[in-house]
Amino acid sequence: MNIEIELIIIPKLIVAFVLGLFIGLDRERQGKDAGIRTYAAVCLGATLFTTIAEHIGDDVTSVSRIVANIVTGIGFLGAGIIYRNSDSKSSQGLTTAATVWCTAAVGVAIGLDMFFIAITASLMIYFLLSLERRKWYMQWKNKIKNTDNNNDKSD
Repeated sequence: MNIEIELIIIPKLIVAFVLGLFIGLDRERQGKDAGIRTYAAVCLGATLFTTIAEHIGDDVTSVSRIVANIVTGIGFLGAGIIYRNSDSKSSQGLTTAATVWCTAAVGVAIGLDMFFIAITASLMIYFLLSLERRKWYMQWKNKIKNTDNNNDKSD
């Protein structure tokens, strides 16, 4: 790999870093365990692996294998994030695991030069993460829960 190719990769890494920071910012503000550092590292790592695979050769199957392994690896990371609370009979970490997985996809998109897709996906992920602080969303969510609870009681 020559220096010109490396100079092409550096801006991709910067974009991945910034988008990962952006996505992780909401989680950091909410005091979640996975925050800016986690999301930026996932996005950066996925971009780096994808970009390097893309520049190793013209073999499309090599790139697809790397992307598949990123998806699998992040899946294992996500599985470690999710846990079941037997006392409250609820699961914790589902949103974090899902958004870490999506952030890896953002990194892959950057690595494959799909910058508009990566930016759009980042904005969408951030919006999803911010929903729990939106009054209209919480009202809608509570309305659905109340409707479901009423239906359960009438059965």
